[in-house]
Amino acid sequence: MAANKQAEPLLKVEGLKQYFRLNAGYMVKAVENVSFEIYPGETYGLVGESGSGKSTIGRSVIRLYEPTAGTIRFNGMDISRRMRKDVKSVLRTQMQMIFQDPMASLNPRKKIGDIIGEGLDIHHAYRSRKEREEKIKGILAKVGLAPEHALRYPHQFSGGQRQRVGIARALIMEPKLIIADECISALDVSIQAQVVNLMKDIQEETGTAYLFIAHDLSMVKYISHRIGVLHLGHLLETGTTDEIFSHPIHPYTKSLLSAIPAPNPAVEKNRVAESYDYRTSGIDYGKGSYHLAEGSHYVKCTDEEFGEWRQGG
Repeated sequence: MAANKQAEPLLKVEGLKQYFRLNAGYMVKAVENVSFEIYPGETYGLVGESGSGKSTIGRSVIRLYEPTAGTIRFNGMDISRRMRKDVKSVLRTQMQMIFQDPMASLNPRKKIGDIIGEGLDIHHAYRSRKEREEKIKGILAKVGLAPEHALRYPHQFSGGQRQRVGIARALIMEPKLIIADECISALDVSIQAQVVNLMKDIQEETGTAYLFIAHDLSMVKYISHRIGVLHLGHLLETGTTDEIFSHPIHPYTKSLLSAIPAPNPAVEKNRVAESYDYRTSGIDYGKGSYHLAEGSHYVKCTDEEFGEWRQGG
């Protein structure tokens, strides 16, 4: 489903900072001044290497973490700070999360039907036990599982099936936004394709928006409408999928793209991966921001770097 850019952003993050204090003398700045928007029906891919702050952003957006600074607006509501009971109820139903490790996020002592139906139980989203069972059976069918799977336990499923259970648990509340936190990284490549195709089909059917957090650029390219590149807690560059892959501006983005293996052996033989080291690059992530292509492509850099890259690009 194409994103509705005429509508107001479903999620608007401005100046998000997430710091973690280690002790009296040290603090980790995991996320530093990150801003982005997600529109209804859109998939926004957030990419970067391990430790760049991708998962921290996802957990801050869904309020598993208390943001240190910045504002997060979801569906017109400010969810950055302490929320009223009605706002919290909307957040807990209309925003859901799919976790990286499906086995760790599923209660091993509960049957699949009870795991999927837990949100319905908490928010009293059914009028009878029969309606509850029908909703669970319907969502199992939507993610490619059989009704009898509701009576099994998580350890009786494969990794791909467990991830489908995680998707079903998120979908059953009919959310407007799903945060997919590295939800395919632990799966085999063939299973990854099945799960991503399932997510695309569900988006076409329901209009759900995704914040798709991953480090696999090929999968991000396949599923995302727009992409943000994260490094050391800073959002360096963001734009449409075509802009990022065809006209990358930041050297870190260029190094990521150059590392993608080519499926053609002849091309792969001549591929040269670009190196990038922030410590020796002379770039200060705390300076500058420019908007290109009528605001659709954003890059963080200094005046001098911006001029050099534009001349070189």
